Amino acid sequence: MDKIKFGIIGCGRIAARHAKHIGRLGILVAVCDTIAEKAHQLAVTHNAKAYTAIEDLLSNEESIDVIAICTPNGLHAAHSIQALQVGFHVLVEKPMAITVQDCEAMIAAAASTNKFLFAIKQNRFNPPVAAVKEAIDKGILGKIYSLQLSCFWNRDEAYYQNSWKGTKDMDGGTLFTQFSHFIDLLYWMNGDVKKVFALTGNFAHKGVIDFEDTGVVAMEFCNGSIGTINYTVNSHQQNMEGSLTIFAEKGTVKIGGQYLNELAYQNIEGFQFENLPKGNDANNYGTYIGSMSNHDKVYENVIDVLQNGAIMATSAFDALKTVEIIHKIYDAAHC
Repeated sequence: MDKIKFGIIGCGRIAARHAKHIGRLGILVAVCDTIAEKAHQLAVTHNAKAYTAIEDLLSNEESIDVIAICTPNGLHAAHSIQALQVGFHVLVEKPMAITVQDCEAMIAAAASTNKFLFAIKQNRFNPPVAAVKEAIDKGILGKIYSLQLSCFWNRDEAYYQNSWKGTKDMDGGTLFTQFSHFIDLLYWMNGDVKKVFALTGNFAHKGVIDFEDTGVVAMEFCNGSIGTINYTVNSHQQNMEGSLTIFAEKGTVKIGGQYLNELAYQNIEGFQFENLPKGNDANNYGTYIGSMSNHDKVYENVIDVLQNGAIMATSAFDALKTVEIIHKIYDAAHC
């Protein structure tokens, strides 16, 4: 069976991780970035062709099957729709977009062109996350009463310098760029959100970013359970914690570590999680650490869907719901 061929739009830090896994599982044909040096460097490293205009790549590389969108958040919708309308499948980085309307337009474009729109939510593949999700689905925990999500990371001023990050129109907010994966897990494990109360503030990044660096959220889910989110990028000097605690009818479980990568606590009636596999390392960008590096599993799923008719690991609808919940939080906080 022929290998799936890929193109990458946007050659920033995350693009290198995409290119690595494409090289292992498929073929990277072409890359594109408006900064020629970035496009050239990634192309040379992975034996691909470099472009500086998305229109040129899309019109000249008909052999490509899937376009990976790795551009700034605010451009995800436009670039995804452009690629879909030309006739390519699309894999879009998180967040899917920064408005619900843009997400809906992307889904409509995929439907009208009969192409797949894949969304990246790699934390779903963390071993303890996957194990707890399976336990919830099997009824092992019983009815969920409440959830507590803690996201305590560090993003210093240097992180935002000379970057689209921190801008309202391209970044969107701390929940979009830093913690959308965490919001996705709340929806994936416990369903949609009915009501939200929120407070946010910018304490350490005044004049550096256009939005909040800290938030406190209380929410009611459609299933009647309640939850909290405490998040900040002001953890001193380094990331501290990314954790999710679930209090349920038949047990309590906490997924912890810095990136939801460890089973920190469990006390469940007649059940115990055992021998969970070690997950991948977190994304290391040199000056800061990101979420868990599960892009290999994302690409394995993309190829499995295209070649074998497998089920998508994350639907575009799920990615839309993440954006919708984030907007409910920001609307409640009057951001």
